[in-house]
Amino acid sequence: MHKVRVVQKLHLVPIERRLDAIKEAGFNTFRLSTKDVFLDMLTDSGTNAMSDNQISAMFQADDAYAGSQSFMRLQKAVEDVLGKKYLLPVHQGRAAENVISRAFIKPGNVIPMNYHFTTALAHITENGGKIKELLYDHALDFTSDHPFKGNINIEKLEECIRRHGAENIPFIRMEASTNLIGGQPFSISNLMDVRRIADKYGIMLVLDASLLGENAYLVKQREKEWRENSMADIIKMMTGLADLVYFSARKLSSSRGGGICTNRKDLYMKMEALIPLFEGFLTYGGISVREIEAMAVGLYETLDETMISQSPQFIRFLVNELGRLGIPVVTPPGVLGAHVDAMGFCSHIPQEHYPAGALAAAFYLVSGVRGMERGTISSVRDENGIEILADVELLRLAVPRRVFTLSQIKYVVDRMAWLYENRELIGGLEFTYEPPVLRFFMGGLKPLTDWPEKLMVKFRKDFGDSL
Repeated sequence: MHKVRVVQKLHLVPIERRLDAIKEAGFNTFRLSTKDVFLDMLTDSGTNAMSDNQISAMFQADDAYAGSQSFMRLQKAVEDVLGKKYLLPVHQGRAAENVISRAFIKPGNVIPMNYHFTTALAHITENGGKIKELLYDHALDFTSDHPFKGNINIEKLEECIRRHGAENIPFIRMEASTNLIGGQPFSISNLMDVRRIADKYGIMLVLDASLLGENAYLVKQREKEWRENSMADIIKMMTGLADLVYFSARKLSSSRGGGICTNRKDLYMKMEALIPLFEGFLTYGGISVREIEAMAVGLYETLDETMISQSPQFIRFLVNELGRLGIPVVTPPGVLGAHVDAMGFCSHIPQEHYPAGALAAAFYLVSGVRGMERGTISSVRDENGIEILADVELLRLAVPRRVFTLSQIKYVVDRMAWLYENRELIGGLEFTYEPPVLRFFMGGLKPLTDWPEKLMVKFRKDFGDSL
């Protein structure tokens, strides 16, 4: 339910250049230059298309360092949409995680959650905490059709609290649409159960609302008790169950920036002093005020089902088409993107040779499409330097809102189908440069054999002069 009025030129460079580019990038798609990328499906973070109303709102920005009216409009949007009156602005979601972790986590604390996100894990462990992921078994079964794989296991949650003691658990974290296991949502029924447990033990409930709109849309589609409710009702119910809500506007409102919001003044006061220290003054938080204006409009647009539904509908099409061709994908279709099961796709590659990273590099090579590894490369090593193998090995193909056409999605299907037919040519990777924290962003790898060259030769044999 939108039309395209501004376009951006794309380039599909020859496969020979793509081979050079992925080598220069250390077989890490994060390090590719966009001049060598045809379709950028790395992430939806900061890449969603903004609306005409968002862009026009940027022209009314109040550039004041303190007391900006742009911030006041954002504050009102947060109260109207998320139902929270106290707002702390931050430059993006991981900045919110930094502030929350510093304010509430002490060494030895345990943070129960449905599933971790990479930066959330990093900030929690940096401040001395440990995470406990408490999923139901079906969450990691890619063939299961359970509609809410992002649900937290209530029995495991209560057992975790009893074992570690409520006094050692500063908060329970729920992520709206679990990013790392295929963009899978949780149900409102499950969140209500989590709230009940939190109240029983006097523990704060924190909601990562970065993909809140899409989670709300899938609740409306899949949870029969909420089918007749508006997006506004569903979003307010979810945020109302949480003591503290934080979000990345790069995802939630198709803009930039982020925020932490609450209705509890005591929680606000514990974090307030950290904003000027790490982000900026309390009425801009390290964000351009133009982006603040766009963020405010974007929050209201989150209530528009025709806007929110576009990405999940394209993702559903992509997942269903890949599945129809026998390509292993995470089902049911979630949010953020389609997720290809790299261990099913590359069953011949041992997990310690990073099959998801290898698949991401191979798919870029044969298509020019940049996806993201979500597996062991995105994991960490233990205190002894031993690799902690990830629960899943996924190639994520993000589908930002209102960015791609259906013909471009069909191109992705076509090239993925060819690669699946030739999957035995893909080989493993090893690290050549490994940063100590969040290594998947800037780490460098190399292939264990000359498999990229062999893949290119087969591509040229089948496609000839085609790019």
